[in-house]
Amino acid sequence: MPADMPVKKSARSTKRRRTPDYVKSQRGVKDWREASEWLAWRDIEDIECITPDQAGVARGKMMPSKKFTSNTSLALPSAVFMATISGGYPEDGGGFAYPEDDGDLKLVPDLTTLSIVPWESDPTAQVICDLAHQDGRIVEFTPRNVLRRVISAYDKLGLRPVVAPEIEFYLVRKNPDPDYPLTPPVGRSGRAIGGGQGYSIAGVNEFDELIDDIYHFSEGQGLEIDTLIHEEGAGQLEINLRHGDPVELADQVFMFKRTIREAALKHEMYATFMAKPIQGQPGSAMHIHQSILNKKTGRNIFTNEDGSESDAFHHFIGGMQKHVPNALVMFAPYVNSYRRLTKAASAPVNVKWGYDNRTTAFRVPRSDPSSRRVENRIPSSDANPYLALAASLACGLIGIMNKIKPDQPASTTVNDNEIELPRGLIEAASLFEDDAELREILGDAFVTTYAAIKRAEFETFMEVISPWEREFLLLNV
Repeated sequence: MPADMPVKKSARSTKRRRTPDYVKSQRGVKDWREASEWLAWRDIEDIECITPDQAGVARGKMMPSKKFTSNTSLALPSAVFMATISGGYPEDGGGFAYPEDDGDLKLVPDLTTLSIVPWESDPTAQVICDLAHQDGRIVEFTPRNVLRRVISAYDKLGLRPVVAPEIEFYLVRKNPDPDYPLTPPVGRSGRAIGGGQGYSIAGVNEFDELIDDIYHFSEGQGLEIDTLIHEEGAGQLEINLRHGDPVELADQVFMFKRTIREAALKHEMYATFMAKPIQGQPGSAMHIHQSILNKKTGRNIFTNEDGSESDAFHHFIGGMQKHVPNALVMFAPYVNSYRRLTKAASAPVNVKWGYDNRTTAFRVPRSDPSSRRVENRIPSSDANPYLALAASLACGLIGIMNKIKPDQPASTTVNDNEIELPRGLIEAASLFEDDAELREILGDAFVTTYAAIKRAEFETFMEVISPWEREFLLLNV
């Protein structure tokens, strides 16, 4: 055959199969067939099947990918979702009863959340799971289902909530001994990080390599960061997320917390979402921006057609003013959370609202009328994102349904005034249990379980003797 004569290719060789877009997608597939192809294309060996417990901690099981796609039944003990942060369990009472059989709950993978685990050395994927009873009924007291219940209440009214969380956290030096206070990390300059770095680009640059890893890990999971800034605290950063569906955004916060912790460990630091990790430094918040759309028209119901504020906008704020104090235990879930909520600090201790007023609990940022929204500044970053979003949206919904009117907007500093929130975990748990309207929206099973857990955590905390007691009581009383 002459060298310049073209060689005929077979039909099979000329029609190479194009890789479907869903296989190349970084996050989520529609069904099990797509999941199998997605995993095979990446040579995934293991799958982490995870779900958030009441604290927002990832619980679940790991298995080989072949077993995951072979219709294997997954389950976790129901007790996992009744445990305290320290691993204990509440006592029966107040409507709560620990199940005698401690039966299994089914893990139902939500394939739209399938993504890789970028920090693992072996090819590993992860998927967030919902919880169901063995007969298929929804488990009402698990966090993801609690949020879905609130979204369903909006849906029945033809409404769709849109949210955008902002999460603050601290980078600190590794501290294996909990008896010693946390200290700021050493940055790129070789010096320990100091405070007063709000919005400082140099402050962000101190952690360039770590932040690069956060971006790379996030990109690998299909998570999108809107902005990242350095906050006022020493080694305190904030990540802002784009607005969207509440369940999807709660999933992203859940995954971001894992991601940021793993990136920090890679650089020999801890990332902590404690509300008040370092004495004398600002606390860490999880601010929540909220707007509500009409499902049929897609219009923001906070704004009238002429661009003015709607009644629904004011009623939403009124509902938050009335019910957020009763839901505080979902925004400030630990004893440490209340150390952040102090007068004359950046965290609000009031239920006031105002236009672009950061001393109020409920701030209305400057925006176009179509983007009108309400920012809830009370939640701390230690809150379970599913529960914080559920509580905030539930309070606003009660206001819309009951047409609760807010007071006048505050135009001055209001965080030096009287504290209008519960001052501790036990008081907050009691107010939570007694709010019948919140109980109706969130579900009786969740309210009784969650309140019981918080009471048990408080009793565990009361067993610990603090340095303050040794300093001021040891030789003086």
